[in-house]
Parts: sequence; structure tokens; C-alpha cells
Amino acid sequence: MRRRFREILIIGAAFTALAACDQSQGQQGSAVGYGPNPVLPAPEHALLPTVKVSDVVGWPAGVTPRAPAGFKAQPFATGLDHPRWLLVLPNGDVLVAESNAPPKKEPPHGLKGFFEKMLMKKAGAGVPSANRITLLRDADHDGVAELKTPFLTNLYSPFGMALVGDTLYVANADAIVAFPYTEGQTSITAAPRKVTDLPGGPINHHWTKNIIASKDGTKLFATVGSNSNVGENGIPAETDRAAILEVDLATGAKRVFASGLRNPNGLGWNPANGELWTAVNERDELGNDLVPDYMTSVREGGFYGWPYSYYGRHVDKRVKDADRRPDLVEQAIVPDYALGAHTASLGLTFYEGQSFPPHYRGGVFIGQHGSWNRKPQSGYKVIFVPFSGGKPAGGVEDFLTGFLNAGGKAQGRPVGVTVDATGALLVADDVGNAVWRVSPAG
Repeated sequence: MRRRFREILIIGAAFTALAACDQSQGQQGSAVGYGPNPVLPAPEHALLPTVKVSDVVGWPAGVTPRAPAGFKAQPFATGLDHPRWLLVLPNGDVLVAESNAPPKKEPPHGLKGFFEKMLMKKAGAGVPSANRITLLRDADHDGVAELKTPFLTNLYSPFGMALVGDTLYVANADAIVAFPYTEGQTSITAAPRKVTDLPGGPINHHWTKNIIASKDGTKLFATVGSNSNVGENGIPAETDRAAILEVDLATGAKRVFASGLRNPNGLGWNPANGELWTAVNERDELGNDLVPDYMTSVREGGFYGWPYSYYGRHVDKRVKDADRRPDLVEQAIVPDYALGAHTASLGLTFYEGQSFPPHYRGGVFIGQHGSWNRKPQSGYKVIFVPFSGGKPAGGVEDFLTGFLNAGGKAQGRPVGVTVDATGALLVADDVGNAVWRVSPAG
């Protein structure tokens, strides 16, 4: 009964959002929810959760995202099908995962299903998954890929990719699979070899799974998001979720490396000290300015709060009494750096190239996919955070903007970010169906 009432509220919220009904406003352009010591307002518990979905209109001809002075943004590849994640191969080829959520085993029905489909369509996320990895090649080095060809097909909502020696690993929505790889090849037809299962259905609330290889190439680290907002589907449904898993490549055995991370996506090795870092999407329905997404170093065995607390030991009182774990709340690690509430910070890459000015070296670029439940909108851009001595050393800087037009409609939504062989930044834009390339002007 309680869950049914909540569904009715969500339906009502969706309806009011679609009708452009005003709701409470979050703070814009302030220090709230950003930085190493973010200001956290008191939680709000509104009768109707905020829903603010930006209509997707795409990029007009000749229009690109805006880069800072001294840089230029250009399309590296266009005409893609929901490009989400990127991997640069040693020869400079770029792999892009064209992917979306797998079909639900039990599609939503009734009023809830109607509004869910409508909201997904508005956000540009209602398209079927291409289930493909495409190879992009810029052989003449003009900053535009002249070759765009299917590299791997018939995958299952692929996302993360990692190359270790002559083996390419792909994180599907339910498993890590492996393929033989030869440098320079433009397609792989070999059958996949399963390395290990990953938590999947039947709910699979956060379906994206990312992977990164250890420096010695013996392990993969895999991100697995939660199966709920704040544990409402039951703690047993969260087994091996809201976590980063460590996978032994020799045996396929896996274990939880770090937990309490609601929806980790981006992964990167800090070049200054070798630490693993991740970008994490935090929970919803506590107000426009709670809870900030964040990036953080990842400690082996560390617990980061979800679902029992947020940003350290701020207890989330929505967790059922029977599920509460004050012992774990006492262990909760405070993240290193807040990235703003509801920004959907997904991509993360350390800049180790040489073509950008020294200010950028060793710092982090973050792809913020953009809010769907905040007024005014947040995210919808690529940001940069400078580092010094392996730690964040400055405020958030806008780097690639213009994904929202003057009317607040989405021309694109950035997701994965990476650095190509020349030191340029590549950005996957899943509803703009493009990969953007940002390089120094001239």
C-alpha cells in the first residue's frame, strides 16, 4: 500500500512537471553542494518530488558545444546511436559504446508506465539499445574520424571497455566478456568469452557497468550501481551493488572492493599517487540541493554511506527501521569532492596529455549528464577540477557548455570523457548522437 501511494505521488509529480507547474527552486551558481567541504542544506520532504525534464531538440546545423577561450570544439563523429562511453586504443583508434538500458523483463504498465515512458522520451533515453561498439579512426589527423564502422555487435547494453594486452574486455549490463584483439583491426567476429557475471536483472535499476584494469593487468575493477534510490526494494536486492567489484582475470573470481557508492560510473587512476578514483551519482528526493554527486578516491574495504547515510554520516531517515545500520554509518567515509546535486556526474578522466596548458595536467574532467529532477537544471556540461599533489586544488571550472540552449532545451547530454592520443578531450554525447573533440585552438 505504501509503495502504491508513492507511485501515485510520482505519477502526480510527472504530470505536474509535464504541465510546467512551478515548484521550489534550488540555488544556482552558489557554493552549495560543490567542493571539498560542501554546504549541505537540511533535507526537504515534499509531497511531490521535483521533476524537471529537459526536452531534447538536438544540435542545429553548424552548432557545437562551447569551449573556453584558447580551445576549439568540433565533431569528431556524428550520426551515432546513443553513444555513451569511450576507449582510446594504443594505435589511436577510438571505440564508442552505443548503448541504452536493456529491455525490462516486466515493462511498466498502467499510469505509472505511461508517465515513465513519456519522461524517458522527453529526456532522450527512450530509444532501444544499439548493443554495439563502433570503431572511429582519424587516419589523416584532422580531428575528424573518417572511418566509422561496427566493431562489435550483438552485445547486451555494453558500457565500460578495457584493453589488457591482446584481450579486449567489455562490461555488458549483466557480465564482463572478453574478445581477442589485434592492433589495427576494424572488427571482431570472435564469440565472447564470459569472464564473470555482474549483478543484472530482474530489476537492474542502474544498468551501466564500467571497468578499468589494474596497472599490472591482473585485475579489473567494475562499477555496479544500486537497485533503488534508497534501499526501498529491500537490502537483499542490493547484493554486490552500490559498489566497485574487484575481478581476478585469471579465475573470474570477484569480491567487493568498496561499497556504499550509490551509482559509481567514471573510473580513473590518479597519476600522482596511483589511487583509484570514481564519480558517483547520489540519491534523490531530498530537495533540489541534496544530495550532491561527488568524486572520490576509493579505499579498499571502504564504505561510503549508501543507503544508510549520505556525504559521510548524514543519516537518511527514509531507510526502513529494520534495515538501518548505525554501525556502518559510523564507518562512512566522507567523499573527497562534491560535484553538485543532481548533476548526474558520469564520466571521469585524469588529464595526462601534453597539448593542454599546464593548468590542466593531472586534473580531472567530469562529464555531467544533467538533472531530470531539479529546478533549475544542473549539469549538462563538462567541468574541470584542477589537482595538485594528487588532491583537488581549486573550484569547479566550466569547460564544455552549451548543451542546453537559451530556452533550457537539451541539444545534447555529455556522458563519457577521455583523452585521445594527441592530448585532445573526447566527449560522448548520447542524445546529440555525437562524439565531440576539444583541442587547443590553432
